[in-house]
Amino acid sequence: MPSPIPIHRILPEGFPPTITLRPCSSPNQLQRGGQHFAFVKQTKELTQRPWYTVIWDELKLFDLLGSGGFGWVYKGTYYGKTVAIKKVRKCTKNKLAARQSFWAELNVAHLVHENIVKVVAATTSVPASPQAEDSVGIIIMEYAGGTSLDHRIYNCADSLDVEECLRFSSDIASGLGFLHSHSIAHLDLKPANVLLTESGRCKIGDFGCSHKLAAGNDLSPNGQLRHLGGTYTHRAPELLRGCSTTLKADIYSFAITLWQMVSRDHPFSGDRQCVMYAVVAYNLRPPFSPVFNKTLMGRKIRSVIDHCWAVEPIDRPSAEQLLETINNLKSLL
Repeated sequence: MPSPIPIHRILPEGFPPTITLRPCSSPNQLQRGGQHFAFVKQTKELTQRPWYTVIWDELKLFDLLGSGGFGWVYKGTYYGKTVAIKKVRKCTKNKLAARQSFWAELNVAHLVHENIVKVVAATTSVPASPQAEDSVGIIIMEYAGGTSLDHRIYNCADSLDVEECLRFSSDIASGLGFLHSHSIAHLDLKPANVLLTESGRCKIGDFGCSHKLAAGNDLSPNGQLRHLGGTYTHRAPELLRGCSTTLKADIYSFAITLWQMVSRDHPFSGDRQCVMYAVVAYNLRPPFSPVFNKTLMGRKIRSVIDHCWAVEPIDRPSAEQLLETINNLKSLL
């Protein structure tokens, strides 16, 4: 299946976009001069195999972790190691969107960072079965834990204390900084897409809305295609207005996420269209509850949020600046 994303966007560094392709599970299996080139997973945890190759005999599916419009996510094992397996579902109403989502997930296939969910393997060549007919492809990822930040915020008896809020925020900002250093905008950052490991660290996942921006430039040259997905409550106002994507859209989403961690409330209620209109036309933002004003640290966190959800992207901090600010606040505890 051809990728709707230009091939030069997913080539390994150092390879020109003129390399001819051969039939394979993904466009990252390359051929030049009789030799085959591919992204090779640099890890001792599994095996030194190209990440686009799935060895089906080594893949075992167990529990269903979740499902939705994107498809299904299972817990399983691959070469004996616990992994998460995402089966991307075809969308009958918009087949292109399903394929774009699949390939967008692979924007981070070659990246490794402690605060990013790692891709282990991926393929569009699924063995014949009734389920395969409804599948765009399969992505095998590291298993980062069965708990999301959303669950921790809204479904646990104890609220997050300041130390946890800042620690989680530091992890998220670190992950964003790494993505942004590779010109990748996540575009769907929210608590449900942040996983909590057993050790209590955050990993950003679900890159189905992500976009690789032009190298050395945080501005998408084709903004009209950059914000069709994502969650409206966390979507930056410039994207709601139909402007081009910048990396600063993720900083706005971070602000909403941090507000949720502190307030334990949902950012907006009411009609979806009315909320989006108010965010754009009247600069609507979630209200600050008294918890933000009770302590000096609460007021400092409020200031961080205010800075991050500024109307204009240029007025928001970069992920690197945000991480520095959060770590400075951590040092005051």
